[in-house]
Amino acid sequence: MSVLNPTPPHLLVDGKGRPYFLWDMDMTLGEFEIALRDGDRVERAYLLGKLMRQAKPDDVFTFVTPEAIRELWADVQPWLGRTREFWHWLMAAWKVKP
Repeated sequence: MSVLNPTPPHLLVDGKGRPYFLWDMDMTLGEFEIALRDGDRVERAYLLGKLMRQAKPDDVFTFVTPEAIRELWADVQPWLGRTREFWHWLMAAWKVKP
């Protein structure tokens, strides 16, 4: 049983297939998932930071694992804005120290 409560898939995207956390980009959920998985390190870090900054924390783990966050932590930090301390705290609490 999971304690996470992610957004249901049908509520995750708008009518054009864009996820709510990419409100300022013209990228579909499928394009986002591909870029997050297969993009170069800079692109993946930017998109992960955007996801972590703008999505519900429970939704973040729909797309990445704590280990994936740890792997890109140094490159993701500049994109986290005011959420950086929250993510640092969460990762430390889960003992997945960045």
